[in-house]
Amino acid sequence: MQLSGWGRYPVLDCRVARLRRCGELGALLADLRTLIARGNGRAYGDAALNPALTLSMLAMDRMQSFDPDTGLLTCQAGVLLSDVLATFVPRGWFPPVVPGTELVTVGGMIAADVHGKNHHRDGSFGAHVESLMLATADGETRRCSRSENADLFRATLGGMGLTGVILSASFRLRRIDSAYVLAETVATRDLDETMALFEASGDRPFSVAWIDCLTRGGGLGRSLVSRGAWLPRASLPPRLAASPMRTASPARLAVPVDAPAGLLNRRSIRVFNGLYRLRGRLRRGPRPVHYGSFFFPLDGIAAWNRLYGRRGFVQYQCVLPKAESPRGLAALLGCVAAAGPSPFLTVLKLFGPAGEGPMSFPMEGYTLALDFPMRPGTPALLDRLDDITHDHGGRVYLAKDACAAPERVRQGYPRLDEFNAVRTRANCGGHRFASALSRRLGL
Repeated sequence: MQLSGWGRYPVLDCRVARLRRCGELGALLADLRTLIARGNGRAYGDAALNPALTLSMLAMDRMQSFDPDTGLLTCQAGVLLSDVLATFVPRGWFPPVVPGTELVTVGGMIAADVHGKNHHRDGSFGAHVESLMLATADGETRRCSRSENADLFRATLGGMGLTGVILSASFRLRRIDSAYVLAETVATRDLDETMALFEASGDRPFSVAWIDCLTRGGGLGRSLVSRGAWLPRASLPPRLAASPMRTASPARLAVPVDAPAGLLNRRSIRVFNGLYRLRGRLRRGPRPVHYGSFFFPLDGIAAWNRLYGRRGFVQYQCVLPKAESPRGLAALLGCVAAAGPSPFLTVLKLFGPAGEGPMSFPMEGYTLALDFPMRPGTPALLDRLDDITHDHGGRVYLAKDACAAPERVRQGYPRLDEFNAVRTRANCGGHRFASALSRRLGL
C-alpha cells in the first residue's frame, strides 16, 4: 500500500505486515533482507517507511504490568500514549516526558527519543526508560538496560528503529495531583527578550514559545512564551474540582478533505499570527489549563495535516548549542522571514543536557521547529536552513526530517561511528533494519 509519514511527503509503495505476536517476527526475519518497524505513523518524513516491508506494531498493544508503589509500567511497543493517559491519569499518574501529540506509540517514543516542554529539567523520554525488549537480526530477543546489553540499549534510544524491533519497554510514571497545569502566556518583543524569558523560567517545569516568524528587523523573534507547572487539586477552581482527573477529550474538529493549494500563504499566515498573538496577549495571568490543551493542542483537530494540501508538508527541526543559539536562531528566523514559503507553526524550546543515545537529537541549547508546505522552493529553503544550522554546530531531528543530505547528518551527529558499530553487530553485519530515511542518509 502507499504509505507516508505525518507530513504526507514522501509517499512510497510499501509491503505492509502487522505483527501480532513476538513469535511471528522470526519467520519474517528469515524471509526478508530488510524491514523497519512502524508505530502510529507520526514521524513526519520517511523514518518509518521501507518498501520491502514496513512492519506495523499497532497490534502489539497490551499493558503488561504496573507497580503502584514505584510507578513502573511495562507495556508492549504498540501501546499508544493516549491509552497510557486514559488508563493512568484517572489514577493520578502521568508519563515523565510527552511529545506534542498523544497519538504516538511507546516504541516510537523510544526510537525517536522524544522530548517535551520539560527537557531543560527532565531530559528526553529515553532517560526514564529502565529496560526494553529488542528483537535483533539473528532472531533473538534481548533484554536491554543500562546494566544489560547497555551499548545496544543506548543506541536504541533515538536510533530510529535501526538497531532492531522494540517489542516492549518499562518506564516510570510520575504522580500528579490533578489533570491541570497552571499556565501563563507572556508576550515578548524580540528574540533577545524571548530567550531571556526562557533563561529566567528555569524553575518552571514546562516552557515553550510560539514565534511570529514573519516579523523582521527589531521585532525578529517576537513570541508568546507559555510556562506552566502541575496544579495541585486543592488549588483548582470549583468548576474544575468536581472532575480533577479528567482525561483528554477526543478531537472535536476535523479536516475532512485536503485544503486547496495555496491556502496557507503569507497573507493567511500573517492574519493567523496576528489573531493568535492577540489571543495570547488577552490571556494574561496564570490560569488552569487541562493537560490535553497544554501538551497536545493540535490533537484537538483530527487530520490537521490536510491543511497543507495534497502535496503535504515538511517540518524542519534543528537544535543549536547554547552558545551559538542567539546568532544561529537570528540567522534562521531572518532566512525564513525573507523566503517565499512561510511556516504555519514555529515553535522554540530550551533543551537541557544531551541524551545518552549516540543518535539522540537533543543537546544543551535551543531547538526550533518550523512547518513548511511542500512546494517547488521548499527543498532549497531547507538546504539553506541546514547550512545555517550546521555552520553554528547544530543538527536536525531525524524523526522530522525528509530532505537532509547525508553529509549534514554525519556532521551533526559526532557519535555516528559509535552508533554504526553497535547497529552492525545487532544487524549481524548487514542492515536488516533499514528505512527510506536511513538509505537516503547513507546510514
